[in-house]
Amino acid sequence: MSTSSQPSSGPVADDASTPPRFGPGRAVPEGLSRSPSSAVTYRLLDLLLGESMRPGDRLPGERALAEELGVGRSAVREAISALEVLGVVATRAGSGTYLRSSTSELLPSTLSWSLLMDQERTAELSVVRGALERSAAQLAAATATAEQKAELMRLVQEQRAAANDPEGYVAADVAFHRVLAQIGGNGLINELLATTRTLLRVWFDRAVDNRQDIDRAIAEHDAIARAITAGDAAGAGEAMEQHMATASERILREARPSD
Repeated sequence: MSTSSQPSSGPVADDASTPPRFGPGRAVPEGLSRSPSSAVTYRLLDLLLGESMRPGDRLPGERALAEELGVGRSAVREAISALEVLGVVATRAGSGTYLRSSTSELLPSTLSWSLLMDQERTAELSVVRGALERSAAQLAAATATAEQKAELMRLVQEQRAAANDPEGYVAADVAFHRVLAQIGGNGLINELLATTRTLLRVWFDRAVDNRQDIDRAIAEHDAIARAITAGDAAGAGEAMEQHMATASERILREARPSD
């Protein structure tokens, strides 16, 4: 397959001029979700990890990929969106989607994507995240300064202000958890949480899609922040555990294989 490494001067047609050639593609590993998006992703990884593409090359258009793989365009769109979250590709408005990383740098992303597409591993990863978040909340309750406590409460208010804006709410939610982990002062927990959030992000973004879920999450964040403000490590841990239970349920709801 031939792709151009230079963006076009105007919008790119959805069909690529040269049909993509993927070869047989890798089978979706046993135990992984058999959703169209998982199959598309493994085929795309074959393309991206092969010798036919280099950093900066443009992927074929969405329609061309869908026709080549025999799936709907929504499945292609979902796979590309998740690869973008992982930093494998970058989408440029009016130009197309481009390979960002070198072949060697893409290898860890194969594992990352496996975690995202495998419902069982996503469930396991949610458990790991929950344990880390509970520890972070307990540490924060024991060490937070008055200024840090005020920052957590401010972030809860920021979430309330963005309750009708899912995208804005997600940004405030992520900031709350990031700041909380930083307050605890354990660098390793902070780094591990950053990794687990990245792996779960593609599902997390979709899991916050209605006002009822957002209101419940805000109430849970408020309970966590209040326990930390009171210096109640046990209460902060319990509040975070409850929040992680409902957050994981929402994430796994989104990660279930499509019919």
